Amino acid sequence: MAKATLELQLGLRENWKQFSLLVIVNAFVGGMVGMERTIIPELAEQEFGIASKTAILSFITAFGITKGLANYYTGRLANRFGRRKLLLFGWLVAMPVPILLILAPDWTWVIAANMLLGISQGFTWSSTVVMKMDLVGEKDRGFAMGLNEFAGYLAVGVTAFFTGYITQVYGVTPYPFYIGIILVVLAFLISLLWIKDTQTFVQQENSISNARRLNNVFLETTFTDKTLSSVTQAGLINNLNDGMIWGLLPVVLATLHFNFEQIGIVTAIYPSVWGIAQLVTGKMADHFSKKAMLFWGMLAQGIAIITLPFIHNYAVLIVVSAMLGLGTALVYPTFLATIAQVTTPVQRAESVGTFRLWRDLGYAFGAILSGIIADAFGVQYAIYFIGALTIVSALIIQIRMPSAKRKATA
Repeated sequence: MAKATLELQLGLRENWKQFSLLVIVNAFVGGMVGMERTIIPELAEQEFGIASKTAILSFITAFGITKGLANYYTGRLANRFGRRKLLLFGWLVAMPVPILLILAPDWTWVIAANMLLGISQGFTWSSTVVMKMDLVGEKDRGFAMGLNEFAGYLAVGVTAFFTGYITQVYGVTPYPFYIGIILVVLAFLISLLWIKDTQTFVQQENSISNARRLNNVFLETTFTDKTLSSVTQAGLINNLNDGMIWGLLPVVLATLHFNFEQIGIVTAIYPSVWGIAQLVTGKMADHFSKKAMLFWGMLAQGIAIITLPFIHNYAVLIVVSAMLGLGTALVYPTFLATIAQVTTPVQRAESVGTFRLWRDLGYAFGAILSGIIADAFGVQYAIYFIGALTIVSALIIQIRMPSAKRKATA
């Protein structure tokens, strides 16, 4: 065993086969979210007659809470059970999701499906993220996270476009959800047959790591370490605004009398640019100031969101959607690369899990806040409020987060 461990080499090039398989699997993870991205709000209104924005966004609340908790426990359990077992468990949990959405007789089935989807996303996405970190070592970690998020969010965008097109041609249900059945079966088989665990890579990297050991991973990642907690609050706000965009942007576009195909294109541009741009921004995170990238990325998101209620032109909406995607691309791989840089390899999974707990609870907070505000004051005021919160988050990064590149500071 010792000899085998010594023969392991950290690095993207050295482990490109396993890394590539994990990228493919993560694309399937993203595709499962993209399946819902365009059509669930319309499903609520057309199939179940739900008009309340708070009620419509309840599926995102269920998704965010369960995904956040699954992220946390994936991080806690990764060293005990191994990353691969948690990945396989996540795909097993996902298998009933498209079936529940196809057969749903009422809105509670949609909520149940999204709870399962959240659990699955937490286990599958967190596992693939941590496994890629394990394989590549420190040198190319930002680029690795860019490739990971590129695959996941490009798949979100592409699948959102196709489900929008299928819905336009065949209706809201059942045909768009057949995509989910294909995705989950293929992903489970790839994970079962070809993905290998990366625990031995963690042990090897830990023997040469000089990162400071955290006394309490949860508390320091959430509150006390200035680097980690700054990243965590920005992650929460990032997904808070994404939850609002997911739930309300299709509603806004529908009120402007765009058809399903047009709505699918606008909603797909954002995650597609988010995904593709990370091929560049992930590499940037290895060479440029992570603090600056986080600040400018959150600021760009906030500005793009606040402008949405003023725009009625289709082409301009596409441009703003792309700007929102670019701002998100600046921060997403940088979040993970920063956490990996300032934590020890054996604590990395738990710190990433804690970050992802709060980040994905942002979906729930965003859905609840924007739903309540939209019902009380109108959709545009919900958008203004979430955009303002995003700008405040950028300022917190600028003021609180240290500029030091190598060590976490308490």
